[in-house]
Amino acid sequence: MENTIWSLVPPILAIIMVLLTKRVLLSLGVGIVAAAFFIGSFNVMESLKLVWESFIGVFIDDGALNTWNVYILLFILMLGVLTAFVSMMGGTRAFAEWMIQRVKTRAGAQIMTMILGIIVFVDDYFNSLTVGQVAKPVTDKHRISRAKLAYIVDSTSAPICVIAPISSWGAYIIGIIGTVFVTQGITEYAAFGAFIQIIPMNYYVWAALGVVLVIALRQVDFGPMKVHEQRAITTGELLNPDNKEQIDTASKLPSSASSRISDLLIPIAVLFIATIGAMYLNGLGSLDGEERTLMNIFGNADVSEALLYGGIIGLVITFLLFYRHITGGKLTGSHFILGLREGMKSMLPGFTILIFAWTIVTLIDGLGTGTYLAGVVESSNLSLALLPVIVFIMAGFIAFSTGTSWGSFGILLPIAGQIAVATDVSLILPMMAAVLAGAVFGDHCSPISDTTILSSTGASCHHIDHVTTQIPYAIVAAVIAGVGYIVLGISGSVWLGLAMVIIGLAVFFGLLRKPRTMDAVEDKQIAK
Repeated sequence: MENTIWSLVPPILAIIMVLLTKRVLLSLGVGIVAAAFFIGSFNVMESLKLVWESFIGVFIDDGALNTWNVYILLFILMLGVLTAFVSMMGGTRAFAEWMIQRVKTRAGAQIMTMILGIIVFVDDYFNSLTVGQVAKPVTDKHRISRAKLAYIVDSTSAPICVIAPISSWGAYIIGIIGTVFVTQGITEYAAFGAFIQIIPMNYYVWAALGVVLVIALRQVDFGPMKVHEQRAITTGELLNPDNKEQIDTASKLPSSASSRISDLLIPIAVLFIATIGAMYLNGLGSLDGEERTLMNIFGNADVSEALLYGGIIGLVITFLLFYRHITGGKLTGSHFILGLREGMKSMLPGFTILIFAWTIVTLIDGLGTGTYLAGVVESSNLSLALLPVIVFIMAGFIAFSTGTSWGSFGILLPIAGQIAVATDVSLILPMMAAVLAGAVFGDHCSPISDTTILSSTGASCHHIDHVTTQIPYAIVAAVIAGVGYIVLGISGSVWLGLAMVIIGLAVFFGLLRKPRTMDAVEDKQIAK
């Protein structure tokens, strides 16, 4: 059943179950078992063996420790501990009180989070996990739901990384583009130059960022997000009450009375600087005769190892700051153990979901789901003008089904190159841009995507609440981007397509109107 239409069944089954039952681990488990049965031709013992091998593969790869996965999992736990200690030291409260004097509106708090997400562009994992933690004190004070926070974080992590040459994503994409050009004998473009030219063609990035800005400025929500935001404004409940106990660990922790802003800023700054520094040194040491440019250095860096070292250094500094509160009599040694336990416990939902997601992604790869869908695109006999938008939609569906945008890049970028060379080589960059844009869109909507999981984890939001609230907004951005690709395909003008995206965002801005009565309700409730 590999590389056939049947390969779509396990991922779609898992995704539908997630959205219907709201039980992530159960749904992913069903998808894992279904995928294993399909690969193992419904042989029970063979299928169970495949499940076990895929699970073990998360931790062990070719007889050695799978450092990429293990280091990321360790970083997640360390970030939970760091966040718990910052909360106990009162740093979260002090930072919120300081920022609330400067960020005075709900719109300002959301735009601040968006700007933070744009600034932290080096890696999507680091972005997803840290931006939410930094912004959370301010968004909490302004009664912005955790679902909205997770949405903003998710919409400014992968979209920014996919257009940043100096990022783990940029290096990976440029490497694939270079291979495609060599394979297809294309000499008129250099890989790096082509990547730069693709940036304005990545319409989903600009549409997604534009939708975040429009929502923040208009302060109007729709779909499931509206329920979360109205509850946050009127009751102060930032989380779905049904899931609050398993997410909101900070509410169970004591807080020191002698709090300082530095108790939050120093740990986060050290974490950021140490991680970026580790990436630089790691990448520099990995260069093998390549030019010492920032792009090459960060492109060769082992991000997971840098996250591990950055997390360790950040924790050490946090523990030293915590010791000041112990000697000052504000906190005790027992609080240290409490912080370790509750901090790791707060990250367990995201920790376990990520393990299950990696397991099912491995099995889906074995099924050849992405390869089958890519073959459908390659064999379709469609109008050349429609190729960019068709590739955009198909890349979105592949990323949605497989839970990986990187996998979609690897599958579809070479195929986009093949199709362009066989039809109209001038379409090669627009089609590659459509692949990148569609993959990020599908990744945003997929409940089994690692960046989606980490965005909900970093924002301390229940994963399914994040997925269901984000999908309508991602679809709006995708529709706007899709119109841009249709115009690009018909006119051949990159800037005319981008102009259509801007017009689409302007129309979206004009359509969103908030009832005047809500302004008074918000001002009254937030002032309490």
